[in-house]
Amino acid sequence: MRELVVAAVQMRSGVTPVANIDVMDGLVREAASRGARYVQTPEMTGALQRDREAFRRNLKSEADDLVLKAAASLADELGIFLHIGSTAVEAGNGMAANRGAVFGPDGAMLARYDKIHMFDVDLDNGESWRESSAYRPGEVAQTVDLDVARLGMGICYDIRFPHLFRDLALSGADILTAPAAFTRQTGEAHWHVLQRARAIENGAFVISAAQGGVHEDGRETYGHSIIVDPWGRVIAEADHDEPGVIVATLSLDEVKAARSKIPNLKNARDYRVETGMPETKGERVA
Repeated sequence: MRELVVAAVQMRSGVTPVANIDVMDGLVREAASRGARYVQTPEMTGALQRDREAFRRNLKSEADDLVLKAAASLADELGIFLHIGSTAVEAGNGMAANRGAVFGPDGAMLARYDKIHMFDVDLDNGESWRESSAYRPGEVAQTVDLDVARLGMGICYDIRFPHLFRDLALSGADILTAPAAFTRQTGEAHWHVLQRARAIENGAFVISAAQGGVHEDGRETYGHSIIVDPWGRVIAEADHDEPGVIVATLSLDEVKAARSKIPNLKNARDYRVETGMPETKGERVA
């Protein structure tokens, strides 16, 4: 039986990367002490900063990023797979990449993923976001092999685009991920159903570490870090917005079992969309 003990770390990142790294360090150590071989942190682990000038002043290249350096060292020390949900790294021309990264037990970076879908939305009560004004969208979907599983990488708003997760599943991903900083407004409405839907559609585990609470820059995020099994059952959840750790043991054989029962990945067919009456191939319609 293939099994993997996994953990999701819930944070409340402020505007200072060094302080956030200290919190991350403690929570990742807690997860490892509870047996986790794979540990995931949320989107924007390094900092949540709405002040655009301060945000750009603090941008560093991937090689110089403090969060990624700390993660490599921590993964090596603890002998775990450490998935930084994302941090902002310099992408040129004053723009950033919202970049996730997975480090192996020797501290080497195994994969990087830049968030593809930008959160450009106008919500109720005047809440508005334009990620595309600060971030350059990614163009490559990414999987990475762990000891006993293949993992597909997503970030936050990506969870609303099912074709991305379907493509990751078709590329062999047993585990899908969407580390997030969901707003409280959208989280209360959609967080759980989106996580469960992506798991059910693809017969895969879903792990999504989250930011939670009222942050130093004034935003409020939903929390509720979650782990869902391939049948859509929630097997671990932080049912609050406070920092903390959730842990679960994944039985990877459940992926094959779910996909055998409902083989929708195999049963999908190509089709076209038409407007008006379908073609009748010349037949007279009475």
